[in-house]
Amino acid sequence: MKEILKQYGINDFTIEPLGNGLINSTWLVGTCLSASSIDGIRHKANSYVLQKINNAIFTQPQNIADNIRLVNVYLKENYPNYLFVAPLLTTSGNSIIKFNNEYFRLFPFVKNSKTIDVVETPEQAFEAAKQFAKFTKLLYGLDVNSLKITLPNFHNLKLRVEEFDAAILNGNAERITEAKDLIWFLSTQKNILSEFNTLKNNFKIRVTHHDTKISNVLFDENNNGLCVIDLDTVMPGYFISDVGDMMRTYLCPVSEEESDFNKIVIRPAFYKAIVTGYLSEMGDELNDTEKKSLLFAGKFMIYMQALRFLTDYLNDDIYYGCKYATQNFVRAGNQAVLLKKFIEFGEL
Repeated sequence: MKEILKQYGINDFTIEPLGNGLINSTWLVGTCLSASSIDGIRHKANSYVLQKINNAIFTQPQNIADNIRLVNVYLKENYPNYLFVAPLLTTSGNSIIKFNNEYFRLFPFVKNSKTIDVVETPEQAFEAAKQFAKFTKLLYGLDVNSLKITLPNFHNLKLRVEEFDAAILNGNAERITEAKDLIWFLSTQKNILSEFNTLKNNFKIRVTHHDTKISNVLFDENNNGLCVIDLDTVMPGYFISDVGDMMRTYLCPVSEEESDFNKIVIRPAFYKAIVTGYLSEMGDELNDTEKKSLLFAGKFMIYMQALRFLTDYLNDDIYYGCKYATQNFVRAGNQAVLLKKFIEFGEL
């Protein structure tokens, strides 16, 4: 850490883990003032967020840096009052550091801000949806084709269905037998892919965040949204990726890790909050087909995630980390139940 932070001109600091991200590793860095002659205690001066990019997942970290630079320049030129938390530059002018075949970057810590790990109120869901929508809206004039792909096929449902089918044929035979009921259910939902193939002809490609969990929004002390963060997955995409991921992660009071499926419910007030919050910024930007597809967005993302978890389980857990043997099976079952509940909710 000393060698890395030295490149930012930081030589005297404290450091501690920050957050619970599953992909990148993050630390809170505090720079220190000299010890007071009165109390002899070293006091923090400024705070920063240091992050190590997981280059096993993001195989071309420079693409991330290039995208963030483009977004930063565009927002500063066109919306200078928007809070955009861009990486700081090293003393040699770089926004990303390669050290021992690992990649690091440093962000300023936004004072009087906080993140939320679990959506507890519709108001929080509204604020988050509004911030993700505002991000896409403000970047309307940025040439979406200038952005690089940081995770190829990230939300490619056709590919996920193909991988699922291949896992059924070539995966772990014992696990395939164990998961036969879940395989059957997810196989019956392929109409979601067919529906997407029809709808996407009327979907516009925009600058899309692609990872809209609540912890990727900064809030102030009064729970008002400030801005979105964690921009590694900012790429060209469809609005359903952002709206659908919010529905997948905000509507239910428990996460995909919950093994008691009786706790999986859809909270209508949170659905309304997501839709209202998103449309408060993007209402004039979406076309009629897109506005009618807000409910579909939830089905799209929940189904895709269920497929991904079960595919990984059938393939002996080669992608998602597991703390116990059947964790991906539980995750897949959890998302399948969520999909059933969401479909029922949409039919009410």
